[in-house]
Amino acid sequence: MKIERPRCSPRYLILLFALCACKGSRGPDVPLFPGQLPTILFVTQVPHDGFGTIASTFGNHQASLAAVARGGDLMIRYSDGTLRNLTREAGYGMTGLQGERAIAVREPSVHWDGQRAVFSMAVGAPSRQYQVQEYRWQLYEVSGLGRGETATITKVANQPAEYNNVAPAYAPDDSLVFASDRPPSGEAHLYPQLDEYESAATNSGLWRLDPGTGALSLLSHAPSGVFSPSVDTFGRVLFTKWDHLQRDQQADADRKSPTYGSFTYSDESAGASKITLLDGMEVYPEPRDAADPDASPGVSLHIFNQFVPWQINVDGTAEETLNHIGRHELGGTYSDGSFKDDPNLTYNVPESAHKNRYYIRGDGGLFHLRESAKIAGRYYATYAREFGTASSGQILRFDAPATMNPEDVELVPLTHPNTVNGPDDPSAVPGSTGHYRNPIELSDGTLVASHTAEVRGSRNLGTSEAPRWNYGFRLRVLERKGDYYQAAGALTPGLTATVSWWNPDTLVTWSGELWELDAVEVRARPRPTTSVETLAAPEQSVFDAEQIDVARLRSWLQANGLALVNSRNVTYRDRADVYQPYNLRVPGGVSTVPKAGKIYDVQHLQFFQGDALRGYGGVATPKPGRRLLARPMHEPNTGPTPQEAPPGSVVLGLDGSMAAFVPARRALSWQLLAPDGTPVVRERNWVTFAPGEIRTCPSCHGVNKLNQAGEPEATNPPEALRQLLREWKVQNP
Repeated sequence: MKIERPRCSPRYLILLFALCACKGSRGPDVPLFPGQLPTILFVTQVPHDGFGTIASTFGNHQASLAAVARGGDLMIRYSDGTLRNLTREAGYGMTGLQGERAIAVREPSVHWDGQRAVFSMAVGAPSRQYQVQEYRWQLYEVSGLGRGETATITKVANQPAEYNNVAPAYAPDDSLVFASDRPPSGEAHLYPQLDEYESAATNSGLWRLDPGTGALSLLSHAPSGVFSPSVDTFGRVLFTKWDHLQRDQQADADRKSPTYGSFTYSDESAGASKITLLDGMEVYPEPRDAADPDASPGVSLHIFNQFVPWQINVDGTAEETLNHIGRHELGGTYSDGSFKDDPNLTYNVPESAHKNRYYIRGDGGLFHLRESAKIAGRYYATYAREFGTASSGQILRFDAPATMNPEDVELVPLTHPNTVNGPDDPSAVPGSTGHYRNPIELSDGTLVASHTAEVRGSRNLGTSEAPRWNYGFRLRVLERKGDYYQAAGALTPGLTATVSWWNPDTLVTWSGELWELDAVEVRARPRPTTSVETLAAPEQSVFDAEQIDVARLRSWLQANGLALVNSRNVTYRDRADVYQPYNLRVPGGVSTVPKAGKIYDVQHLQFFQGDALRGYGGVATPKPGRRLLARPMHEPNTGPTPQEAPPGSVVLGLDGSMAAFVPARRALSWQLLAPDGTPVVRERNWVTFAPGEIRTCPSCHGVNKLNQAGEPEATNPPEALRQLLREWKVQNP
């Protein structure tokens, strides 16, 4: 193994070799990979784990020394094993006591031409005891990746400078998509956004930046965060989104014993009044706690948690789970039937409705999603628990090209499943070959992942002043042995460091092998074609009949920050969705009643928007940040909501159709209501729409192949859309 020597001064060469040469010794248990591999970029990281830290499944976006230790670098490995430390070459990073030039790096992404890459870097550390400073992850671009070149690193222009920007990827037009914790409105008093689980700081969603013009837009507003975005060969932005759409468990706890100081702001303004009463402050979804005054004995409690793959177009349109896949096909969230008195409703999804037989747990999901460099539409992911394993676990593979129906997607376990049965359950140990994360398939078909041989949970075996983590992630080639793959040859001989830092009153010292994470192949790739949404034939026929120009309506929507959404027949439910009612009827209109039993009348669809309203710490000294709560849609020009109808709702057409103007760039959810306003079917995810988007859902929970009655998706020209367009034309002649 050798170090690539850049074209620079002899003094710098000596420094480079001293600071970043591969000083680790390799033992017989970590043999080096003997062959040639494509060139890869990866990062090194001083080992660090725990809630809300760099390796967490969520809340990993913060740059404080408590969240991410300094001392790692951006590395490149050439096909023959030669290594270069790109950040040190470019003048970033330091050894020993970390100070002003200290860095941490993460998640590189290679440009389409294979000549440069974008990544996130946090710069700086306290130089003395008790020094408290704010640090932020920012986006940087590195060039000079070729042999014999010298690395140059520049900060990406026009990014949100006061916020954490992580996990960048190049869009086909060279704009950047990334996760950021910038508040959607940019208002500092709403910072940070707090997640729906622990009310801990989270990123606010997926963003897009044109560095040249400074144009910045929110693509996906995520109440609990998005992770690891990338752009696949079909032009889709793929990412993991944390869906935790449930009521506030901190507020539930405060009802029993005041602990968190939960209260509610009257609105999102800086001067909003504070409401200490908790009862009645949450209106959606149904309660998660039996002590909630809104809990009904006939309705099951709702606790929801899933990390599944999502997709969105680069312009922010067409956000949905990847290929419209969800818990019915993958597992991940298991809930009793929503109404206790209806035996038709159950969590037992019929296996005849999908091919997948490998199900993810309800307390974790799929992370670090990446497309194969060899086979378009094949994806690799880490299946991990939400806590305790530094977002590592089992490696899974699945095929989901853009045209594949979600019923045909199958999860294929590649490494031993006992890895995710722990992390401290003794049953996790037999057969396990350790924990894996950041899987990639290289263009030559080789599988590579970060691996630690530890089979139990992640923990610090040392002290806070002298940490000694039991996980030791190294980049390894994966080889098939029997039924599963396992780690084989290492890609480096081990990269070591000795660093110390103030945190902020304690001097922390660590020495050992650095973690090797976030590998990505360095290669040129064709730019994918950007998807453009077009109207389907049933909707286009309505526009034509009403003589409304689609482009003109889109312009009006964009000018007003709105989208138009419509469904053709909300009484259709996918055949796999047996958790909520599917015997549905519009009074005086269409019905879909595939099974004997209780029939539910539905008359309105009510929209909710995520408003930053929940605060903590008490009204006298509130803590920074707010959690989102669902409120009936109330932005200007939305709806329209008829008089006497529930707030934020629209009336259904007799053909079962629905159409509404909704806020763009804000998390939305919705529910079907009975004529008396009682909720019947609730959406279980937050979805964001783009300004000017015209989005069609053929049904409520779109039909993958067949609905409960054995019918394909609805194709009727939606009458609710016709009525909405007529009203709009009167107001906009």
